[in-house]
Amino acid sequence: MSIPTKIHLTPSPDWKDYQLLDSGNGKTLERFGKYLLIRSRPQAIWSASLPTSEWKKANATLVEEKQEYGGKWNILNPMEKSWTIGYKDLRFQLQLSTSRHVGIFPEQAAHWDWIRNRIEDSKKPFRMLNLFGYSGAATAAGIAAGAEVTHVDSSKHAITWANQNIKLSGLQDKPVRWIAEDALKFIKREARRGNTYQGIVMDPPKFGRGSSGEVWDFFKKTPELIEACKGILAKDADFVVMTAYAITASAVVTHQAVEQIVGKKGALESGELVTIEESAGHVLSHAIYTRWSSK
Repeated sequence: MSIPTKIHLTPSPDWKDYQLLDSGNGKTLERFGKYLLIRSRPQAIWSASLPTSEWKKANATLVEEKQEYGGKWNILNPMEKSWTIGYKDLRFQLQLSTSRHVGIFPEQAAHWDWIRNRIEDSKKPFRMLNLFGYSGAATAAGIAAGAEVTHVDSSKHAITWANQNIKLSGLQDKPVRWIAEDALKFIKREARRGNTYQGIVMDPPKFGRGSSGEVWDFFKKTPELIEACKGILAKDADFVVMTAYAITASAVVTHQAVEQIVGKKGALESGELVTIEESAGHVLSHAIYTRWSSK
């Protein structure tokens, strides 16, 4: 088992419809398209750089409740219930929910670009698996690059949302297979059928509950997930991307997990997905990740 010699801080600098405008006092001021949102971010332990007058321009602020990730949005200035933003040639529908999430993780754009480049450079028929696919940004990136993508999420609502994003991006005629099922169950069945993939993208949650009541706990279930992925990785596999949010661990964990799937071949890159604030240049870390490429 190798030890990563460098931890990368990976931003997504090519956004035009998203900005981290300011942060501080445990909160962030972000622009998602035409709307400004205030969200809690405990790691922002410094003072805000922009004046209060700029924060008052926000359309909504999240008021967190006691349960993890739960809360409600207070509308401060008029805004639509849902709206769309774009990243390069992809389009996504956003909306306020009962959590801090709005339907997209802007920091993952670096992954989308990397995935597209890998698929386009492979110049071969390509099958990609997107596990815990949520609203389908990685799925859109994969099919836009020419891959046949299988999108797996236990939430039927997430599947519907992802399907809408594919249509907004004009990719509805591309090959996508939608699977509303527990990811681990699906992988094991694919292995029994002998189905394999050239690319695997996974973002296992810290905790979750499937549509049939299955309970997902990152530290209890991920070891089984890693072992199962070994059985569906194609001999000519090109990449594996693993991202993890809100867990008490470093990128060394995802590094060793992905290495267990792929073995000693190819190259591993591990680090943190970050956003650089525009007001004072503070760096906010969102998730740990590891990316493996075959060459």
